[in-house]
Formats: sequence, C-alpha cells, structure tokens
Amino acid sequence: AAGGATTAGGGGGEDASKLELRVGRIVSVAKHPGADTLYVEQVDLGEAAPRQVVSGLVKYLSAEQMEGKLVVLVANMKPSNMRAVSSQAMVLCAFSADGSAAELLEPPAQCAPGDRVTIEGLTGEPEKQLNPKKKVWEAVQPDLKTAADGGATYKGAPFVTSHGPCRAASLANCTIK
Repeated sequence: AAGGATTAGGGGGEDASKLELRVGRIVSVAKHPGADTLYVEQVDLGEAAPRQVVSGLVKYLSAEQMEGKLVVLVANMKPSNMRAVSSQAMVLCAFSADGSAAELLEPPAQCAPGDRVTIEGLTGEPEKQLNPKKKVWEAVQPDLKTAADGGATYKGAPFVTSHGPCRAASLANCTIK
C-alpha cells in the first residue's frame, strides 16, 4: 500500500473500502430553512428511522426529481451540522466537468434501502464511522468517476450491488462527489 502511517485493521493508506456505501430511498425533500442552495432530505436506509441528509443540490435538481429515488449514500460519515441542520450521511452524485449539471448515482431498481454497495476488487471492511481527521473522503474522492457508460467507479473498478452496477443516468467520464 502507500507509505506513511497505517491504520489498525486496514491495509495502510486510505481507500474506498473504508466508505460504507449503502442504497437509500429519498422519502422527502425540503428546502433548508437557512440556506437557499441546500436541501434537507429524509432518507430510508433500511434502519428503524430515516436519516436526515443535507445536500447542496438545489441548483441542479428539483425536489420532485429526488423524491422517491433510490440513491447511493456514504452512510458512515461523521454527522455534521450544515447551517445548523444535522446531516447524517452523504448522497453521491456525478457532476459535469464545468459544474453545470449533476445527477444522482442510482443503484438498480431491484435494490432495497440498506443494501450494501461495494467496489469490485476491494475487500476491506468499512470504518464504523469515518474520522474526519484521517481525511478518508478527501483521499478517495478524486478517484471516484463515472465511466464512458455512466457507471460509477473507483480507480476504474465499478460500484456494484447484488443486483448489478450503480450509475448516473447520462453523465459519463465525470467526477463523483
């Protein structure tokens, strides 16, 4: 693996296996009470109660385009406050190179909330909760991209579920964040 400090339980270096990627269904979407560019979503992750997620997607997607959709989330982000509203996960989207468009990453329709999304070839287990000081997301994110067919990848390896790959509807060769 990479040089530098290694972490217990892993194989040294930060890779996307540390991310707990899960399928979620967006139950509701509302404008953030204190920020025009943010949505506050309630997302079913197959847990006892929906998780609240804050996303900066207002300029890209309408609430109607998001409600009811199956999406891919990073479920083990440390909860953080975004303009005084708690966010307990992160919805992944593909963004065009010029920043003018974004699309939700979507798992196959047969998936259910809570289903695990893995990256082909990675065998490590996700962290229980990502430590912001370790900057795992910051290390991994530059290698998250959509392929020519819109399929979500990490260093070229596809995001897969038990029902097949995850993808953006039309944004190919774009960054995922």
